[in-house]
Amino acid sequence: MKNDVLAGGVVDRIARQTRERRGGLDYAEEVRRLLAAALEVMKSCGTTSRPRVADIVATAGLSNEAFYRHFSSKEALVAALIEDGTHQLSSYLAHQMGKETTPEGRVRRWVEGVMTQTGEDIAATTLAVLWNGGSVGQGMASGRHPGATALGPLLEEPLAELGSSDPEFDAALAAHAVLGTLSDYLWKRSRPTRAELDRMTRFIIAAVHPSAVHTAKGQA
Repeated sequence: MKNDVLAGGVVDRIARQTRERRGGLDYAEEVRRLLAAALEVMKSCGTTSRPRVADIVATAGLSNEAFYRHFSSKEALVAALIEDGTHQLSSYLAHQMGKETTPEGRVRRWVEGVMTQTGEDIAATTLAVLWNGGSVGQGMASGRHPGATALGPLLEEPLAELGSSDPEFDAALAAHAVLGTLSDYLWKRSRPTRAELDRMTRFIIAAVHPSAVHTAKGQA
């Protein structure tokens, strides 16, 4: 998950839904402030306590009325944060994968992109959001990483090119494996080494095309 709440995407969708219900105003900036404040408060709380709506609106400089104008509950806001972060990460991965001309290279970019979430500047927030996501059945506490459904399909095309007989299944399997490993790194407050990134890449490729592993290793 990315840590910046951007205009567009989830923010615009929520603002549009509010406008359709209430009419008139453009609520995008209000939604963005609430989501950004929630990220800030969650990072501060970490995995020791869940933020209160009162904490979020105070940080945003808004009222409870403003909060409930857009979100039916705190859980709805957490779900929106997860959706927004996953969308941003998916766009980033697609951009990075587009720089490669081989399926092996695209798989490698996907792995490296997912593991950027262990970076010092964003790991704590990513962990906190995913931990809070357990309350809405979308975080690590629920046993399922929320990014698997959105990020896995990005691997389908390169895995098909590598010879997968069922790229949809193989991509989902790879996504769950790597995102589960990401969760381990986040909880351990550590980052993968270059050798570990290479190993994850080779693992995915070997599952569908063992002879391509040497090519992937040479590109790493």
